[in-house]
Amino acid sequence: MTGPVWRIDLEDEAATRALAAEVAEFVGAGDLITLSGDLGAGKTTFVRALLRFLANDPELETPSPTFTLMQVYETARFPIVHADLYRVQDPGELVELGWHEASEGALVLVEWAERAGGELAADRLDVALFSDAHRGPNYRRAEISGHGAMAQKLLQTRGAQSVLERAGWRRAQRTRLQGDASTRAYDLLRRDNGETAILMISPPRPDGPAIKNGKSYSALVHLAENIGPFVAVDAGLRSLGLSAPAIYAADLETGFAVLENLGTEGVVDADGPIPERYLEAAAVLAFLHSRDLLHELPLGERHYALPSYDLDALVTETELLLEWYAPHIAGLTFASGPRAQLENAWRAALAAPLAEKKTWCLRDYHSPNLLWLEDRPGLRRVGLLDFQDCVLGPAAYDLVSLAQDARVDVADDLELKLLSAYALARKRVAAEFDMAAFAASYAVMGAQRASKIIGIFARLDRRDNKPAYLQHLPRVVRYLNKNLRHPALAEIKLWFEQNMPQLLSEP
Repeated sequence: MTGPVWRIDLEDEAATRALAAEVAEFVGAGDLITLSGDLGAGKTTFVRALLRFLANDPELETPSPTFTLMQVYETARFPIVHADLYRVQDPGELVELGWHEASEGALVLVEWAERAGGELAADRLDVALFSDAHRGPNYRRAEISGHGAMAQKLLQTRGAQSVLERAGWRRAQRTRLQGDASTRAYDLLRRDNGETAILMISPPRPDGPAIKNGKSYSALVHLAENIGPFVAVDAGLRSLGLSAPAIYAADLETGFAVLENLGTEGVVDADGPIPERYLEAAAVLAFLHSRDLLHELPLGERHYALPSYDLDALVTETELLLEWYAPHIAGLTFASGPRAQLENAWRAALAAPLAEKKTWCLRDYHSPNLLWLEDRPGLRRVGLLDFQDCVLGPAAYDLVSLAQDARVDVADDLELKLLSAYALARKRVAAEFDMAAFAASYAVMGAQRASKIIGIFARLDRRDNKPAYLQHLPRVVRYLNKNLRHPALAEIKLWFEQNMPQLLSEP
């Protein structure tokens, strides 16, 4: 498979460096880039910029491999091999150079690739640079084409450039921001005048293997598989006057969007939660939950129907504890009998919360996804992020996400203040609001969420090689214990006492 050629006018050397930064966004270990074009057309500038961007080192020394043939760079992300094969007379010479050993698991950049014969992979990105005296001494033209798997990657990056162009941020400097537990990535965009925006990189992800009833995990629990839900929910929140980021441009097909930068001021500090900010975040939820919210949201020329946080989704999430925490952290495995007993107990406990009037569950309503916008009035001071997995479900879910924050300790007295403030706000709008019923729902959804997160943190460690999340496990286990004290969870607590008593011991 070969995709169309992407032709780019490069007015100066800075434009060549910017192109290298764009290419660096979608290449990685195991990829091959071949370089060709006119002598003096900017290949050295392109390669140097690409290497420095990938190594996150603007001063990286990048000697030419003309005489050494290969130059290897060990970066934090993956090794990079830069090869110049001009002096290679026979492809067999590459074996003597240790070509295959050096390039395994590396990003490979090759000049004079035709000298390699059939030694190079068929999946590759071709970058050709040309000069044009009629356009001036600094002008260059780039022609980029993708072959095999790289054709799809190139299409995606063209989508990013299209979005940046439409948003007016095409020439902005891009810096990769620290990632999180998700598959999304974010770049900080900065103009020369200091203005900033965010490039959200969320390409469609393929569905995973079927795990139950012919459905994948993401399908069962209604995780967004493309950027469409984020765009739709973002517009829905903003239509209510809340501070979700403005979207300057988005490409629903490739999964790129340029967003308003809401800053970095959060709702926690070195001492933990900032109470007045958490209280305002709880007020945002009371505002949302007191309204009749749409179940379908506009999305371009169509509508996006919010999924229902149904019983199968909620139960499937609790099973992560048995799938990942029990065997990998606690060293336990369970036969089908005990597993079925726990599932039945969850189904019984979840019945009451699911019988309530459904509202928007933003689903990750906790400190990493909440910003503080001091200059805005009222509820708009709370900046909202990461809501693409929004579903229709119990109101208690997001409040427990906030008041039992998985990433930071929330003191018992602050949790009670949040619950009280939320309940009073709901009562002011609807006198029939039942605090006792809500407290039961809060405990059940808290135990459900804690079980899920315990499993997710164990999975991030064992499957995704992200052990840092294990530091949060004791906190989430404490939350689980706290919720299991409610009578609505008596059967589930009994199961843990009989099958995983160590989980009920305060860490």
